[in-house]
Amino acid sequence: MENKKLTNTEEQQTQKPMKFMPMIVAIFMGTFLSLLNSNTINIALPVLQDEFASDLHVVQWTLTGFMLALGTFAPTAGYFGQRFSYKRLYIFALLGMTVASVLCALSWNAPMLIAFRIVQGAFCGIIVPASMTMIFQIIPRHQQSVAMSIWIAASIVAPAIGPTFAGWLIQHGSWKWLFWTNVPLGLLAIVIAFFFIPYYRLKVPKGFDLWGLLTVIAASSLLLITLSQGASWGWGSTSTLLCLGGGLLALALFLWREMSIESPLLQLKVFLNRRFTSTLILLCIVMVNFFSGMLLVPVFLQNVQGHSPLETGVILLPSTLAMAIMSLVVGRLYKRVGPMPLLLLGVLLMAAGNLPLAWLQIDSSPAYTLLWMTVRSLGLALVLMPATTAGMEEISREFIGHASSIQNWLRNVFVAFGVALFTTLLSSRTADHTARLIDGDTGPNLARMSTTMGINDLNLLSTLIVVLALPFVFAIHSKRKKIGRTDGPFSDPVQQ
Repeated sequence: MENKKLTNTEEQQTQKPMKFMPMIVAIFMGTFLSLLNSNTINIALPVLQDEFASDLHVVQWTLTGFMLALGTFAPTAGYFGQRFSYKRLYIFALLGMTVASVLCALSWNAPMLIAFRIVQGAFCGIIVPASMTMIFQIIPRHQQSVAMSIWIAASIVAPAIGPTFAGWLIQHGSWKWLFWTNVPLGLLAIVIAFFFIPYYRLKVPKGFDLWGLLTVIAASSLLLITLSQGASWGWGSTSTLLCLGGGLLALALFLWREMSIESPLLQLKVFLNRRFTSTLILLCIVMVNFFSGMLLVPVFLQNVQGHSPLETGVILLPSTLAMAIMSLVVGRLYKRVGPMPLLLLGVLLMAAGNLPLAWLQIDSSPAYTLLWMTVRSLGLALVLMPATTAGMEEISREFIGHASSIQNWLRNVFVAFGVALFTTLLSSRTADHTARLIDGDTGPNLARMSTTMGINDLNLLSTLIVVLALPFVFAIHSKRKKIGRTDGPFSDPVQQ
């Protein structure tokens, strides 16, 4: 294995004691910026329509293209992190995201903005799994639960404040400031990461799996396009079926390739760990449930009750902030009670908060909606950190990057699947209720009533989906297995 000489600064970093909070701040900032960029553009879509004289279905790709790239490039972080070190990969991705932000701000037409947003999404897709990997590779084990709770809080706060922050920037400046603000924050994150994240490499891959990279990018892109565009194209259309078939074929080729070569792009052997696999399935289930609510409740508040997007954001903001605060508390509870009690309580709270949302009425008060969304959000906070930590802590440091890449990749795919599924079902259930009600009620409340009934149907389905997570909770034992890992960072031999 070829040794790589460190620079003087990097060599000093590996020798000096690591400071917990500066490292967490460096990791927090990248995660925060990455996820903030995923949803600030939503509120700017009407502005971009006017700016570029484009149709909504065109400018919508500034969001869709970003999300596709985010999910497509997440699986590559494991290989490139091992090859170049996660510190270097993280800083490179931050730099790429910052440069792409400048290019987005300078865009002179919609196609250029879409292209640069895709580039920005690709770098953001690397930031998230790379930052998670560093937590489990460089943070001492006794501090990992606290670190993960802060990391998850970052992933919650960013989407929570994103629309409000974007609205304020657009109102007092222009849409370009959505991207210009990334520049100083991105540069600051790069500087902090350079000085406070230590350089390390655990095992350098023997070769580059080019065919694995090509097939996973093809599979991710085609499947995510199918899920995001299937409803508008029609699920039985030629375009949808071709993308779905091509995506499944590419996925099959990728899986065959990864299981048949010595140095794969993704180490699928992490699925042999029962605890990791159980927590991953659990996370995918609860994320489908969570994003169904993030779709259905705003539709109810805006389309049925007539609240503006800003009012909707204000109504839902307290539940999201409560989830972020609870995430910080859960990190300390995890060290005392272990994962299973927190996961069980979390899943039950998600179901308990979701079920009353299946009983919405046209005149339901915003306080009613906020109460049960808050219960549901608190439940999710009790699930996210324990499930992520419980699964990742049993994976050896050598494969943590692969496990993190796989987890973020599948979560993106399942979130896209959940949004596509519930969007399609909402249309069909609303149409069914409209057809059933139209004979008895042709008044102005017909559309609002049928939409509410469709939302209630899907909230009941969402409750049943989260209950499916319970068997996987019981498959996770509180007592960790002994897998030969010591408590401190870099206890495995570091290849420099």
